[in-house]
Amino acid sequence: MKDDWTLIIKPHQKLWSVDLGEIWRYRDLIQLFVKRDVVVQYKQTILGPLWYVIQPILTVIMNMVVFGGIAKMSTDGIPQALFYMAGNVCWLYFANCLNQTSNTFIANQNMFGKVYFPRLVLPISTVLSNLLRFGVQLGLFIAIYLYYYFNGSNIHLGNMFSEPSFLTPVLVLVLVLVLVVMLAGLGLGFGILVSSMTTKYRDLRILFTFIVQLWMYATPIVYPISMVSEGTLRTLMLANPITSIIEAFKYITLGQGYFSWGALGYSFLFMILLLVFGVVIFNKVQRSFMDTV
Repeated sequence: MKDDWTLIIKPHQKLWSVDLGEIWRYRDLIQLFVKRDVVVQYKQTILGPLWYVIQPILTVIMNMVVFGGIAKMSTDGIPQALFYMAGNVCWLYFANCLNQTSNTFIANQNMFGKVYFPRLVLPISTVLSNLLRFGVQLGLFIAIYLYYYFNGSNIHLGNMFSEPSFLTPVLVLVLVLVLVVMLAGLGLGFGILVSSMTTKYRDLRILFTFIVQLWMYATPIVYPISMVSEGTLRTLMLANPITSIIEAFKYITLGQGYFSWGALGYSFLFMILLLVFGVVIFNKVQRSFMDTV
């Protein structure tokens, strides 16, 4: 009698293939991983989810003391707390996605060796779980924004949009969502690429941690890009795909910063190519990573 199989597991024939339908069928598992990441992260801590707020506040205070107070760096006339919060909200989301997805294979090797599910489910769930942290920190940014706005600070939404003016808030919201998607895509792409490389070469994990720290200072988070004069250094900074995203976020929310549709287009194209390349390497490594981890 012919057996009626409910599931057939077979290797992908193409390295760049991604079965989105299969990932969608495992959406319940993604929800479980998201819940796990949120619950486990601050389990047995005293303050719990309050760290979502405490971390950016302490970071902003440190930025104000070191870069605003001691180094006297310009913030283009924007209140320091608001300027630093705008940069850190975006960077922390990207960095958290990047750091956590870059450890996908090593951190979950026991699970991968026992049960089958699409391996991309885990890094995707990590990106989604970090949206909760981002949402809380974005809410903190909005609270600070409203405080300075109603106290007469010179801040306003960017004016790259044309009339009618009632469309401006809607378009601003849409663009912010696009920026978040780009940050998530870049974090996911870099993360799965690094995760694939560190299954065999563990030293890369240590080197990568150091690179991320330097990367933050190569991104205009604690200083405006207007401080960087035209030349090779400014070109290199704009080659950083995160630069245009953070500057665009500052521009549309604070009215100060560097905004360029061309620069955002470059970052978006970079994200697409990175995701494709990352998936290719990820699919190649997942076939045999249990033999090397």
